[in-house]
Amino acid sequence: METKKLLLIIIFSTSLLFLWDAWQREVNPPTTQVTPGAISDSSNQRHDPLPVPGDGLTSNTENSSIASGIEGVGSSITPNLFTTGEKIKVTTDTVVAEIDTAGGDIRQLGLLLHPSSEDKNKPYELLLDKTARFHVAQSGLIGDKLPSHKTKYTAESNNYELESGQDKLVVKLLAPEENGIQVAKIFTFHRNNYVIDVAFEITNQSDETIIPFSYFQMLRDANEPSGSNTMIHSYTGPAMYTDADKFIKIKFSDLDKNKTEYPANADNGWIAMLEHYFLAAWLPTQQAPREYYVKHLAFNQYTAGVIAPVGAIESGQTKQISMSLYAGPQGQEKLAELSPGLDLTVDYGWLTVLAQPLFKLLSFYHSWVDNWGVAIILLTLTVKLLFFPLSAAGYRSMAKLRVVTPRLQKIREQYAGDRQRMHQAMMEFYKEEKINPMGGCLPILVQIPVFIALFWTLMSAVELRNTPFALWITDLSTPDPYYVLPLIMGISMWIQSKLSPTPADPIQAKVMQIMPIAFSIFFFFFPSGLVLYSLCNNILSILQQWQITRMYENKAEDANKDKNKKHKKAESAPIAEKFALNDFANKNEENLVNTASADDEVQSEPVVPKPKTVISSNKNKPTHGKRVRKK
Repeated sequence: METKKLLLIIIFSTSLLFLWDAWQREVNPPTTQVTPGAISDSSNQRHDPLPVPGDGLTSNTENSSIASGIEGVGSSITPNLFTTGEKIKVTTDTVVAEIDTAGGDIRQLGLLLHPSSEDKNKPYELLLDKTARFHVAQSGLIGDKLPSHKTKYTAESNNYELESGQDKLVVKLLAPEENGIQVAKIFTFHRNNYVIDVAFEITNQSDETIIPFSYFQMLRDANEPSGSNTMIHSYTGPAMYTDADKFIKIKFSDLDKNKTEYPANADNGWIAMLEHYFLAAWLPTQQAPREYYVKHLAFNQYTAGVIAPVGAIESGQTKQISMSLYAGPQGQEKLAELSPGLDLTVDYGWLTVLAQPLFKLLSFYHSWVDNWGVAIILLTLTVKLLFFPLSAAGYRSMAKLRVVTPRLQKIREQYAGDRQRMHQAMMEFYKEEKINPMGGCLPILVQIPVFIALFWTLMSAVELRNTPFALWITDLSTPDPYYVLPLIMGISMWIQSKLSPTPADPIQAKVMQIMPIAFSIFFFFFPSGLVLYSLCNNILSILQQWQITRMYENKAEDANKDKNKKHKKAESAPIAEKFALNDFANKNEENLVNTASADDEVQSEPVVPKPKTVISSNKNKPTHGKRVRKK
């Protein structure tokens, strides 16, 4: 019992710590440290060098002597974040994008099927180039006078729209011809898809062989996306995957300190920028050499990308290199089909092995009932049924402790001055009553990983975003606007505390009383979907605990009645027996006196007396004694 109370105190203290940490982050948001040499006097300044292929990548080219001479543009400072040119608007059934002819960057990309948290009538902006926040997709070529993300392109039109019956939409930009080298940058958008193919078509009309390199990168700040939950912080930042090193997250804070380790050269994998529910990832062709890089450019400005060799292009030849950009939601099933390990961007941490099956089960229920809220309720019921035997064992132990709590209190009072003797007496009492004081604690410990896995499942599922449940719950990914569910959640916790054994320690008792209030406030900031799960779990637990507690209390009452009856019978039995024997002895004595008087009247002479009957005190039938002879 003491262990269980200690566990509850630890859980409560940890929750308060999380609340304090979240409040501190809200009041004092972290600032990005500036590395030596970075320009910090203006928020509109940044270092903007081109990536330079390393030795590991250049050694794989056909002509290493030419490749080794390729250098990127040296460190330079651009007065503004981005140079601007003409805007090219592209609209499909899933995205609305904006390409700037200055660099051929994708400066803006809105997801039409995922509304903004701030304005439901606008699409969520995954890519944007605003002053306060920016996240853009850039690409270019590395080589002498080859177009980069600083080159001005031209386009045939400023507006492209996917027509009915079209499966793809192609946008072609042309770079100025330099030294007989013509480069076209081609974007291909697909119907019902968030993948954008970005290709460079290089035509060499010069007299020399060229060996260009291509790079594809994301440039963004370290700020969390707008509309994020202030109390629950998901990961925002670069991530990558290779077959050898698996899934790796690279924190902005580590980049500031120059303490990053990641595989630079590989022939597989991908690199991405993650945020809650969404990601932008470059997906190179498998089994092709590439070099990954992640850099801190300047104050609150970071880049992550990949360099891929184009290969030697001889005079008169045309070569093309392409790479896919996925910019969309973190839908696990679709991501797993695009590239190995891409589904790991839905990060459940070390509980992925539990969270993934739970999400699959949740998706199955949704396909059945077509309501994510109802699916959460069914998932809660399923988990509760799976843990029913374990929960029942815990509740039985708690019910036993609840029944014997008054007797435990007497032991505490009896040995109040000797804690060692008190614990010994309590352990002897537990042994005598066949009660395991850890019986109610162990089921809780076993279920904690499942609860945490469910927490991150519901937190990370983009399918719950902007999804209504019923009545006033219009978005399961955001907190309850009227705090109804958290209040009911608090009431359910209070009922549970009343069904549990009352702590003898006054401090522990106060903690148990405060916990429902504290957790209610804590759940004010939780997504409605998670509160719904917790509430359903509590209601089912209350019903189960109430039934088991009532059963054991009834058994205890019956046992006490039987004990009282036996005790009264044991006290009354000797008295009744005593009075019965005395009455029997008095009657026998009267009979003996009457018999003797009659014999004296009849007999005038002394004669030998007849055998007399000896009355036994414990038998109803008389027994004959021995004849006595006169001497």
